Amino acid sequence: MPYANPDPTDEEREPFAEVDPSGRFGRYTELLGHGAVKKVYRAFDLEEGRDVAWNQIKLSKFSDTPYIIDKIHSEIALLKNLKNDNIIVLYHVWKDNEHNILNFITEECASGNLRDYRKKHRHVSIKALKKWSRQILQGLDYLHTHDPCVIHRDLNCSNIFINGNVGKVKIGDLGLATIVGKNHAAHTLLGTPEYMAPELYEENYTELVDIYSFGMCLLEMATMEIPYSECDSIAKLYRKVTSGIKPQAFNKLSDPELKAFIERCIGQPRARPSAAELLKDPFLSDVVKYENDLN
Repeated sequence: MPYANPDPTDEEREPFAEVDPSGRFGRYTELLGHGAVKKVYRAFDLEEGRDVAWNQIKLSKFSDTPYIIDKIHSEIALLKNLKNDNIIVLYHVWKDNEHNILNFITEECASGNLRDYRKKHRHVSIKALKKWSRQILQGLDYLHTHDPCVIHRDLNCSNIFINGNVGKVKIGDLGLATIVGKNHAAHTLLGTPEYMAPELYEENYTELVDIYSFGMCLLEMATMEIPYSECDSIAKLYRKVTSGIKPQAFNKLSDPELKAFIERCIGQPRARPSAAELLKDPFLSDVVKYENDLN
């Protein structure tokens, strides 16, 4: 692909720290985020003229834990096959064999994750929460009705991303996601404890664990408090969750409709609605009407 200025002088070159082998993507030194497994840098797509996220994983860090490398490859393989407005898009992937680094390019959500975004914007209306919720549920509905079914298993506000200028919300970090067969049953204990459904601890669950996690995300969005932050140990948190005791943050909710909607999401598995059912819930009906009026 030829570019507008194929042979720039040193002064004209973009200040990239690194360029991918195809020459299409350039990485800046600026970090967008980092976790236990990967670092995410700001980058630029020269072909499309857009900002992107350059995810970088040093595989040598995990030579003693091959299951993490397997998890990373699973996320990338999964992302390649997912195409939905509310799921982070994967553009390109390659391995730097010389440095044993796995690189993959995803779309960048300019405003970062929903947890940080909510902290920056402390006064948000119920209507805004409904709009975000609807988009998260649309992403979950896509995952859960995908063939085969995909269970995220680690949904929380730090891996839901937002483009604040248009209010677009997208689910990311599918590293713990699992693909399940026709019975939709999974059997591995994984996730972020504060957002984990009680049946996850029993290692026998379905995609409805994501609905529970969504309910906890909505609780955090409404209160700006991580669920069960009153617990100072995993053991205490486990006892509360498996006993059906709600987080203290739940008592801070003043809107009865919001409270009832969250209660539906975090109820017992057999009573817990699917993402498709929640999208039809009266709680979200005014947002649907607003969207229909725009179209």
